[in-house]
Amino acid sequence: MPTYMTGFDYEGQAWRLMVERPEDREAAARAVVEAAGGRLLSWYWMFGKHDGMLIFEAPSDEAAAAVLAAVAASGRVKRLQTSRLLTSDEARGAMALAKDLATAYAPPGGGDWRQGYDELGG
Repeated sequence: MPTYMTGFDYEGQAWRLMVERPEDREAAARAVVEAAGGRLLSWYWMFGKHDGMLIFEAPSDEAAAAVLAAVAASGRVKRLQTSRLLTSDEARGAMALAKDLATAYAPPGGGDWRQGYDELGG
């Protein structure tokens, strides 16, 4: 199954309610991910850019988007920033395909961008 990492931020009302009545937000995330046919792999509260982060698997990009839309629709999360994660094997396959596709790409400004590439170690 594809894997996703989502950084999230709660809005002010959500924080007020969680402080008044602490609850297990990991369980809530697990429930919505599993309802979409996925699996919650990790859940963390964070310092820094986001309030928290979760890593989950979903059967498809459509299912992952549905999970995020359901959470966003609650109005209690003000930002969700999601990245699709690739395994080493998936990334290696992408690089192999990119090698085959590189000759089909015309960069901005034209010219042969590959000229001198071998001398740079490419």
